[in-house]
Amino acid sequence: MYNELRDYMIALFAKNMRKDGRKLLDYRKPIRVEYDISPKSAEGSARVTIGKTEVIAGVKMEVGEPFPDTPNQGVLIVSAELVPLASPEFESGPPDIQAIELSRVVDRGLRESKAIDLDKLCVKEGEKVWIVFIDIYPINDSGNLFDAASLAAIAALKNAKMPKYDAKEDKIIYGEATNKKIPLNKTPISCTISKIGNYILVDPSYEEERVLDARLTVTSEKGVINAMQKGGINSLSHEDIMKMVDIAIEKSRELEKAL
Repeated sequence: MYNELRDYMIALFAKNMRKDGRKLLDYRKPIRVEYDISPKSAEGSARVTIGKTEVIAGVKMEVGEPFPDTPNQGVLIVSAELVPLASPEFESGPPDIQAIELSRVVDRGLRESKAIDLDKLCVKEGEKVWIVFIDIYPINDSGNLFDAASLAAIAALKNAKMPKYDAKEDKIIYGEATNKKIPLNKTPISCTISKIGNYILVDPSYEEERVLDARLTVTSEKGVINAMQKGGINSLSHEDIMKMVDIAIEKSRELEKAL
């Protein structure tokens, strides 16, 4: 079945066609971002839809100790939970390899781009800083969770308002949001490019992910590359990588428009 599906797809790719009717470099539609979908349980939240893939991201904040090597910087923690609701392949329990990779790709894109000005999240150097938690919840995995999750994380950060902090009592007053936003320097966008056979395509579907040879997720902001993550069992040539990067930078503009 695997070989038959792969051969069928490659035959379509030769005609610049895909099983779902798209061309090789087309994103699924709609690409939609909805803000503030969980105002009572998160400081910021967003839902992203790419085709039938749907991901929710929430931002929570608390005050805690900084890392010893960055005593004057806030802390960013990204986690992803893959539940059976999103796909029959996901199982309840501790994060598996897929969940860990998804959270690391999102985290790396934000961290390496310095999207958040962590210096501005310092309350008292060496003692108290703001900790930003980004929780990612795929609702439906129809392919390419990487791009949907990264976009949802950025949207949730843009939406977030910092909670009220009583420094004298050293406690956060949840439910009393301020008008202060999380200090964002950039809005990096992740674009995932896949290779199947000799063909390169954008925004792999669930079925395409099952037969791909390799993939490259490129996170960039205004044409500047911030991070890359390679996946899949096969290697990529230098020529492949350069072509994929150029395509990713170009196509990321489509995702950015949705913000």
